[in-house]
Amino acid sequence: MRHTPRKRFGQNFLVDTRIVADIIFAIHPVKDDLLVEIGPGLGALTRPLLQSLHHLQVVEIDRDIVERLRQEFPAERLTIYSADALEFDFSLLGKSLRVVGNLPYNISTPILFHLSRFAESIHDMHFMLQKEVVARMVAAPSTPDYGRLSVMLQCKFEMEQLFTVPPESFHPIPKVESAIVRMSPLRGALIEPGKENLFAGVVSAAFSQRRKTLRNTLHAHLRPEDFIALDIDPRLRAENLSIAQFVAITDHLSSLEKVN
Repeated sequence: MRHTPRKRFGQNFLVDTRIVADIIFAIHPVKDDLLVEIGPGLGALTRPLLQSLHHLQVVEIDRDIVERLRQEFPAERLTIYSADALEFDFSLLGKSLRVVGNLPYNISTPILFHLSRFAESIHDMHFMLQKEVVARMVAAPSTPDYGRLSVMLQCKFEMEQLFTVPPESFHPIPKVESAIVRMSPLRGALIEPGKENLFAGVVSAAFSQRRKTLRNTLHAHLRPEDFIALDIDPRLRAENLSIAQFVAITDHLSSLEKVN
């Protein structure tokens, strides 16, 4: 049964068996792993994963692909959730969850933010993403790629770019190069419960105008005396701050709210 890739779902199917083998090696699935694949597509990763696992779960939005998977794999080996990964509650699948997938590049950032909500239920994640997105995810402070995505993910995950994947490894061939990234939840939470929204607001405001200084982008949050108390130069830009400094700003603002 032939499947025509659908542009609205951002479908580019992995067809390079060497790259598939490299990804499986990086994931290193063990038979009893609780593993879920996002966007299994035509099964390039699904089949080799099932060679190592007793059971696999997948989340797929394309109903034609869902039907294709149901015809190929028995229900006792493959559980299929016909759903949008952006709306799926991954905490329902259990603890120590391993997540893998070739994420649609047009919605990769929203999916990453959605999955970060379930960090406490996740053991690790391995994704194929646009190379430029991975560069932003793993970027260090004071580098061009460091931004909101870097901070919001690095506050919850350790991340490592594993290897790149050429466009020719897909059908249809995308116009961009891809990369594999590994994400492992941090053992200790950097942001205390109840402060996540404040942290997100500070980070968003700081990076809202990248070329402007913190004095300008955070003027609604920090007064001159706050910069002094935090030992942060207001002439710096958001890209110059470490994750720890963003956390310190959040803790400082939270303490001020309690006083007021």
